[in-house]
Amino acid sequence: MPSSNAQPIPAARPVIGEEEIEAAVRVLRSGRVVQGPEVAAFEEGFSELVDGRHCVAVNSGTSALHLLLMALGIGPGDEVIVPSFSFAASANSVRLVGADVVFADIDPDTYCLSPAAVEAAITPRTAAIMPVHLYGHPAAMDRITAIADKHKLAVVEDACQAHAAALNGTPVGAFGSGGTFSFYPTKNMHSLEGGMISTGDAEVARTLRLLRNQGMEQRYANEIVGANMRMTDVSAAIGRVQLAKLPGWTEQRIANAAYLSENITAESVVTPVVAEGARHIYHQYTIRVRGDRDAAMAKLTEAGVGNAVYYPTPIHRLKPYWEPDQKAGRDWDLPETERAAAEVVSLPVHPSLTEGDLERIVTAVNALGENL
Repeated sequence: MPSSNAQPIPAARPVIGEEEIEAAVRVLRSGRVVQGPEVAAFEEGFSELVDGRHCVAVNSGTSALHLLLMALGIGPGDEVIVPSFSFAASANSVRLVGADVVFADIDPDTYCLSPAAVEAAITPRTAAIMPVHLYGHPAAMDRITAIADKHKLAVVEDACQAHAAALNGTPVGAFGSGGTFSFYPTKNMHSLEGGMISTGDAEVARTLRLLRNQGMEQRYANEIVGANMRMTDVSAAIGRVQLAKLPGWTEQRIANAAYLSENITAESVVTPVVAEGARHIYHQYTIRVRGDRDAAMAKLTEAGVGNAVYYPTPIHRLKPYWEPDQKAGRDWDLPETERAAAEVVSLPVHPSLTEGDLERIVTAVNALGENL
């Protein structure tokens, strides 16, 4: 039990400091508040995080996924291979462009798409693979891109939880046809709300810029049918401040995770596995619980340690996907996905944790013991 004056440790803690506030006020006073110089500067700065690729800022991570699929020409009649163990936006973006979602199973260690499962899911209608760098761990991009090249498929990286993650020195967002990032307040960096798309193709980047702005580059000179998915300059200004802080925050997350993994000894818990060559940036520090997960979470909460499950229901079990699949007589065989959804719990790992917080987390987890 925490002492009477001990505050609960939150599972996540968005950072909004004086620098972010000052940046927002500066833009508001300038009068240039939408798709102006701050957005362009943010795109340029973020490009350094993805090996110099073109970057296009939008209003959310979901919009980033949606527009990238559109820019790649993916639509009705196409299939996109997606992990079911992810946030619904991954699959929703595919449905929004009229394509069909094909769910594939995950690697039990990294929680990311299994390359073998991807290979088995390819059909003549497959147009793209969408690896999700879940919890901040990079997917097996070397093997996935090799599969994509073999079958001439697009690769759409969902890196919404993986800012600055890398595999064998290559940052996520720099492997595939394009990458997408989210700047929601609980992400490793944020812009209050927003998203970014990275691509190595200049024509795709230009199409993305048209799509986010009603299909026009010059005012009232619409070239294609587009939408309004622009990022505001207020968001971009906050994002630029956060981007400068991201390296330090990332190292702190990695250090916090290392402390937890080194000191958690409870036999009822499995700590995160990091694949060889992977730079895991710990958007979430996710353990597996052997036994009664609800009881474990209740004990952690009682000890003042925030915790959450990402994600308790795989996407293929959600109503918009489950009901149509049942009507079509389709059922997905995803045993690792189902097992992960039943066992995972995420613990605090954010850079605001103190040494005392980390000790309390370890003490609470180790108190779970051998049996639950």
